[in-house]
Amino acid sequence: MTAGIAINLRSPVPPFEQIRTQIATLISLGTLAAGTRLPTVRSLASDLGLAAGTVARAYKELELAGLVETRRRNGTVVAASPPVLTPPAPPPGPVPEAVIAAVDRCIAEGRTAGLDDAALLAILRGRQEGSHK
Repeated sequence: MTAGIAINLRSPVPPFEQIRTQIATLISLGTLAAGTRLPTVRSLASDLGLAAGTVARAYKELELAGLVETRRRNGTVVAASPPVLTPPAPPPGPVPEAVIAAVDRCIAEGRTAGLDDAALLAILRGRQEGSHK
């Protein structure tokens, strides 16, 4: 499964967040179907050249989001019914130019770091929900 996950150590996005975002994206795209078993923490950490705690944190975040389930004998698997994300409501009025400029900078930085739209949105949602402190 590591073929679908790449870590950019020069990115300002922490490695656990890169893993979390990429797996969440694979799940949302249907590339990882419900019931698909993820690699063990140690296996993925070894394949990516990271500490096991880094991968464990990513898996824990995915579990808290309801995207995966950890089962003692079966390991970590994609949840049977991932949560449905509702599209955001349009802004109530005109968006200030400073906010538009900040979003444009965020998108540019994300592209430089190799992140796609789904990854950027997942990071934004996570920060907004306060799950990444």
